[in-house]
Amino acid sequence: MAVVAVGLDFVDVSRIERMLERHGDRALRRLLTEDERSYCQAKAVPARHVAARIAAKEATYKALSQGGSDRVVWWSHVEVVHDARGRPGLRLYDRAQTSAAELGITQCLVSLTHSDAQAAAIVVLLNS
Repeated sequence: MAVVAVGLDFVDVSRIERMLERHGDRALRRLLTEDERSYCQAKAVPARHVAARIAAKEATYKALSQGGSDRVVWWSHVEVVHDARGRPGLRLYDRAQTSAAELGITQCLVSLTHSDAQAAAIVVLLNS
């Protein structure tokens, strides 16, 4: 496997808290898939988990762009999912999926982290 591109992003949790206070469900519906919303809303501090997902989506966009894709990728085109052990992964849809296919991407790796103040994500795109 070869690394095609890497994306990294940080998001301030306080910014997400303010956004949720102002726009609530409307913002969540725009930024997250239904499964992501359910996951985040079940957490004690949803803003931390929303921030991590936004960071992952932005990192994915950066990685796809770095790999040569100039397609517009919407928030809904990238979904953070979890495997049976709870490890995060990515599911790509629509333009993100098309861009990844054009780049020969066979695997997307993601790592998420968050504290009270910040969330971060790194995405590594691989091909065989």
